[in-house]
This record gives sequence, structure tokens and C-alpha cells, in this order.
Amino acid sequence: MKKYGLLATFVCAPVLFACSDNSNVDAAKTDKDQAVSVGSTSNTEAQNVAVANQADAAIASGVDYHSFANPNEIRVTHLSLNLTANFETKQLVGDVTLDVKREKPDNNTLVLDTRALDIQSVTVDGESVPFEMGEVDPDLGTPLTITLPSSANAVTVAYSTSPEASGVQWLTPAQTAGKKHPFLFTQAQAVHARSFIPLQDSPQVRVTYDATIKTPEALLAVMSASNDPTTERDGEYEFTMPQPIPSYLIALAIGDLEFKAMGERTGVYAEPALLESAAKEFEDTEAMLEVTEETYGPYQWDRYDLLILPPSFPFGGMENPRLSFITPTVIAGDKSLVSLIAHELAHSWSGNTVTNATWRDLWLNEGFTTYLTYRIMEMIYGHDRFKKEAVLGYQDLENDVAALEENDEILAIDLRGRNPDDVFSNIPYEKGALFLREIEQKIGRENFDAFLMQYFKDFAFKSITTDTFIAYLDDTLLKQYPDKLDAERIQTWIFEPGIPEGAPQPESDAFTKIDDTRSAWLSGDVKAADIETAQWTVHEWLYFLNNMPESLSNAHLAELDSAFSLTSTKNNEIAHSWLMIAVENNYQPAYDRLYSYLVSIGRNKLVKPLYRELSKTPEGKAFAKRAFEEAKPGYHPLTVKANEGYVN
Repeated sequence: MKKYGLLATFVCAPVLFACSDNSNVDAAKTDKDQAVSVGSTSNTEAQNVAVANQADAAIASGVDYHSFANPNEIRVTHLSLNLTANFETKQLVGDVTLDVKREKPDNNTLVLDTRALDIQSVTVDGESVPFEMGEVDPDLGTPLTITLPSSANAVTVAYSTSPEASGVQWLTPAQTAGKKHPFLFTQAQAVHARSFIPLQDSPQVRVTYDATIKTPEALLAVMSASNDPTTERDGEYEFTMPQPIPSYLIALAIGDLEFKAMGERTGVYAEPALLESAAKEFEDTEAMLEVTEETYGPYQWDRYDLLILPPSFPFGGMENPRLSFITPTVIAGDKSLVSLIAHELAHSWSGNTVTNATWRDLWLNEGFTTYLTYRIMEMIYGHDRFKKEAVLGYQDLENDVAALEENDEILAIDLRGRNPDDVFSNIPYEKGALFLREIEQKIGRENFDAFLMQYFKDFAFKSITTDTFIAYLDDTLLKQYPDKLDAERIQTWIFEPGIPEGAPQPESDAFTKIDDTRSAWLSGDVKAADIETAQWTVHEWLYFLNNMPESLSNAHLAELDSAFSLTSTKNNEIAHSWLMIAVENNYQPAYDRLYSYLVSIGRNKLVKPLYRELSKTPEGKAFAKRAFEEAKPGYHPLTVKANEGYVN
């Protein structure tokens, strides 16, 4: 039986959520998993050698192997950005002033992360100071080393970005919903902030920031900061972010945007053509915010708004504080995919307020957030929906465990010598959430909720490591419940591959009925047209399709298509599942839709598995190459990187 994880939407999430953006995770996120994970072509032979050479060396807890910066000596504490968006040259041009704190008083060398930036000058109080650009690393960029005067507590770097900056996408009017104005958006996770700001690009370095952004007068700029929905559209916009955040949460978007409130603290920014449908789809966001506060403590970010991006956005969602970036592919018209919103909102507690210190510790962000997502969905939409989504998430996890190397099935993963984007899979999301669900079941939900509320309070606005969390568990739950929890079991969950024996396994009565229905149809006892689907939600449809046999006849597929119009479905998740089946079985009537699907959507979670499957035959690869070449100008650089190996 084949199973696809198709509901995940997070930078950020698995089946239903990411964040974060692997072929089985969405997130919010997710879909960050799709950027360069399972089946990715991003790992080079040199990287593999580096991994092998480091295999026997101990990982130093808290050391960020993906940053050149030296925050243990001089730490950046605040950024002041002054940038102009030049849509003609596709560059951000201006400067950033970095406030610094000397952790070692006698150290005058500041090291920043950059990627493909043109550094024009480095000054302190208007006077030039020495700086040097280091060697280029293909994954990490280039270190910028600055010699500061001994009395300096701030430094200004004037620079411009590359038109091909990995963290910035420039869209032409034709690539937007309105077709009249260009669009810009940034995507900084995991280490792409350095492609549009010279800074210490590590999640353990938290900064406050302010910004002045200049744009064409017809456009509106928004950031992961204080946005005023009533601001005058005059081509110059000012922002402040008073809470300290890691660099990967700095975000900017510019476009023909309008705002619509959804509640007292929630609203949505979108192009005019999408505004009403988005506001209707996500109208439960305020209720999600309220129930999360009641269970896990106060929301600490003032407002929670959504920004609906063009369809080229490579992930389901990105949890930028105060303003989550969201793919339009989850506007289904029936709220069936809003777990993405729950996931990105949950990051306001787990990820944004309490943050992983390094990318090895990503599960502290995504596992907690995925657990919270399930809980939010249950509180808003009921236990039956929770059970169905949990089953789909568990199937996604099983798929990744089957596909990944054992070292990549570990929560506290070893990423040394690898691109940090490789961390995104269902392991940090679904395995992390399953680990927390086991603790909940052992000590009781009420007790675990109290623990989480205190955890979010104790580590608010801090970046922590896996080892810090384990020590915290030792001092709290293991002491409180010595008869229910044990340290060895926790070590197994975090440091061993696979799903531990005896882990919780979700079940849904609704899916048992779907299994019976599918079997009856496959055996010929029931015709497709006679299957009662009026009460099916997207979850039933995905479970029905995802668990089909790998091989189906054209007659079978034509019968399904005739009965349910699957080739023309408007739900992007259901379409993805159906198109995967069509590719696996060379069902040609779906190929026109397949082509338009690939060229109109840039979300990796949806397109990458299709490219991968098409690439398995010469005919499929030729088809994929045609679609990819047409779509490439509108794809995000991460989407191009994730898929070009399948078509070339």
C-alpha cells in the first residue's frame, strides 16, 4: 500500500501543518521539509565526506555549526535597517546598523554571516573601519570580519543584495494574483537571512530590530514586526520589533496588499483578489488564539496577522512573529486545511518565544508546535477531526522512517557538514509531537498542560538546546512522576532512530470505514459512483487515495475520475494525491491538469513528489522538464534547488 503525507502545511509542517515548510511533511514549515530533504539532490560528495569524517567526533551542545559568527565574544543585540527595494535591479539597497555587546571585553573582532552580499562600506560613527570577506562556502555563504574600535558599541554596514539572493524572491506582475504590480517576499529560515542582511545568522542570537523600508508608492511593505493596518501608502514604511527574535524570523514582503480584520487581534493581508476568501477561510484564527492562551499562557506578540503570499511561496507557512506568511494553496473554501494556521499560530509559543538554539535542536520548535497544533485543532474542531489528523500524521512519520537513513531518524540530529535545510522532515515534527503525546498520556493531559505553560514561561525569549530541555525534564517531570517517566526512555526517544516500541499509535473509526469502502471498491463489490462521499472531509479523501495499491488499471482510474471529478478538484491537497496516483499509473487524462498544477504552484510539498515520480521514466522526465522550464522563472530559489536534479 502506498501512503503520502499530504496534509502537512507548515517552515513549517507535516501532514497537516511549518512552518517549514521532505515529501511527507508540509508544515507549516510546514513544507520547509520539501526544500531539500528526502530524495534531495542538495548533498554533495564533499558534504558526505565531511559527515563521515565527523561521525566519531562528539557534537558540542549549543555550538552552531552553520554560522561563522562569534556571539560568545561579541554579540549583536539590535538591528536598525534602512533599505530601498529596487524592483528594476531586483536588489535591496541600503545599510544596517548593528548594536553589539562585548561578551569578552578585550575582543574587538566581530564576525558576521553573509551570502552573496555586495559590501560597500563598514563604518563606526561615520568613520571607516577595517573589514575582510572570507572564503565562500556553498551552504553557509561568506564570513564578514570587522575590526571594531575598542569603544565602539555599534557598527554600520552599507550593502546591496544579489538579484539571486537565496532568501528573497522578486515576482513580476504576471506572477501575482492581481497581475498589475510586482511583489517581493523574503524567507530566512534556516540560514537565508544572511542573503539580505549581514548579521549573526544563528538561532541562538536573538535581536530586536527597527526598519525603514522604501518602496514604489503603489505598494505596501509589511514585516515580522509592528504593522499598522491603517498606515498611509506613501512609499516609506517604519517598523519596530521590541521582542528579541532569532534572525530566521526577520521577514519582509512588499506588494499590492490590503488588510481585513478577522478579530480584535487578528487580520489578514492579501492581494485584493484573495482578501475576502482568505479572511473567510481563516476567520477562526481569533478563536484559535484565545484557546491557546487559555491553555498555554499569554500571547506575547501584540497582534497575530496573516500574509497571503503568491502561489510561488515554497512552503505552507512561515511563522514570522506577528505576521505569519501563508501559501494560498490552503484556501480550500471549507476550512479543511486550516491546521496550517493553527501550526503557525502555535509557533508563537514554541519556536518564536522558546527557540531552538541550533538546527540540531529543531525538534524543540517543530515537535512542540506540531503537538500544540493537534491540541488547538481538537479544541476548535473536535475530537473526531483530531483523531483523523493524528492518523494521517502518524502515516507520514512511518513513511519517513521507512525512507530516511537511521541517522536522520534521530530527533537531536547530527547536521555537521550538511546544509541545515536538510533537517526538515517529519522526524522533528511528527516524531517530536508523538514523544510529547506519550508524556501527556503517562502523566495526564492536565498535568502536561501545566508543565508546558511553565516551560514557555521559564524559557520565554530564550534559545535552548536539547540538553537544556533534558535537564529541565530531570528537574521537573522526572522528579514529579518518577513512577510514570524514566530517563532511559526519554534518551531513546531523542537519540535513537525510528519510533520507539510502545509509542502511542492514533486510530480513527472514520478511517476504518474508509478502509472497508476502498476494499469493497477494489474487489468490485461496490461501484465508485455508489460510494457515499457526501459527508467526507478532506481527511477521508486523502486517506482513501493515499492508501490505494501502487498499481491501478486505467479502467479503475477512469471510474474514480468519472464518479468524483478528481482531475478537476479545486482542493490542492486532494489534487496532489490524485496526480501522484495518475503519474504512478501513467493515467494520461490527468496530464493536462498535472502540467498546469506544476507550473502554477511553487509549494515544494506539492510539486517535489510529482517531479520525483515523473523522473523515474524517460517520458515522465521529459514531461517534467517541460513543466519545470516554464515554471522556473516563477519558482522560489529553494523550489528550483529542490527539483532541478529531477529534470536534468
